[in-house]
Amino acid sequence: MFIDSHCHLDKLDLSAREGGLEGALDDARAAGVSGFLCVGAEPTELADVVALAAERDDVWASAGIHPLAVTGDRSQREAVTAVLDQVVAIGETGLDFFKQDNDVDAQLADFAWHLEEGGRRGLPVIVHTRAARQATIATIRRHGAPDVAGVLHCFAEDWETAAAAMDLGYYVSISGIVTFRSAEALRDVVRRLPAERLLVETDAPWLSPAPHRGRPNEPMRVRRVAECVAELRGEPLEAIAEQTTENFFRLFSRAAPVAAAPPQSSSNSTS
Repeated sequence: MFIDSHCHLDKLDLSAREGGLEGALDDARAAGVSGFLCVGAEPTELADVVALAAERDDVWASAGIHPLAVTGDRSQREAVTAVLDQVVAIGETGLDFFKQDNDVDAQLADFAWHLEEGGRRGLPVIVHTRAARQATIATIRRHGAPDVAGVLHCFAEDWETAAAAMDLGYYVSISGIVTFRSAEALRDVVRRLPAERLLVETDAPWLSPAPHRGRPNEPMRVRRVAECVAELRGEPLEAIAEQTTENFFRLFSRAAPVAAAPPQSSSNSTS
């Protein structure tokens, strides 16, 4: 069974989806997905994300401020702290310097706050990094708690970045980007990653893996990500499923595994 370690269920376009959100989750479950981490990234929507997870045994929530949503307004952090006792991780946070007009100072301050708050509360940190690899690692070194791990989600950087993150206790999560033609450097990272630091995700509704690239993504496609990872590493798909699920619950220790349903009594049995 697979865990989608990073998806945005509240962002899925369900307008034409039969069964709505439950239909999307049921299709994922049928594909072997046994759990979903719904990541909160916008302060005004965190209560909805937490409520969505509270209604389902196989969905967990996180809460944070995406770097591109940072305003510096105190109310944003207050929205995060208001729900931290109901989540399994803090984030999505991090740094995104891709556009030149980003407020670098505000992002750095907010990322440091998430790292420090995660350390105080013993919550793993979900990190977004784009065009900011050196600053990301430096900020984790300076503000992260040595005994509280985290994950570089939707990883698309080089081996040196992955190695530096793992030296700090972090995990590396692989998304559908690994299936893109332009992602050979990432595929090399996947081949080299220690099995005990590997996670898989969709980042749905974004980044659908090939051959679905360009279409809205859904959690069921985490299986395709895992298939690609298994092919690259020369390992059975079942081994990748087992290892990444074990890694998920080790990192996100507040997420309780869903208990297997008890066997059904046969209607033909006799007393």
